[in-house]
Order: sequence, then C-alpha cells, then structure tokens
Amino acid sequence: MPRTRDSKPLRSLARGLRQDFDAVTAGLTLEWSSGRVEGNVNRVKRIKRDGYGRAGFDLLRRQILLAD
Repeated sequence: MPRTRDSKPLRSLARGLRQDFDAVTAGLTLEWSSGRVEGNVNRVKRIKRDGYGRAGFDLLRRQILLAD
C-alpha cells in the first residue's frame, strides 16, 4: 500500500501511542480516572473565559466557589 500525505497524522498518532505504551495501557485497564479533576479544570477555565477583562481575582474566586 503506497504512503500518502493523508497517512502522516495517523503515523504520528501511532508513534505517540507506542512511545507512551505504558500510560496508554494503564489508562485503558486501571479503574481510577482523572475525569472528575479534568471536568473541574474545564469548568474553571470556562468561568475564567466568560469573565475575561471584567473583574479581578476576587470576583473570579467567588464565581468558581459558587458555581454548580
């Protein structure tokens, strides 16, 4: 099968998976997850983006603490 320019991203992904094989295996087999932490980080970033340029750290802190 000839290589095309379209396969370059796929080869790059495969190379990265091979380099991080232990981490990929752990992520697919272990029971624990960092999903909850990542969700909170995403929520804080959204709140920060929404308030960009409007107020200081005190208001940002209050919004994060009071947000659902």
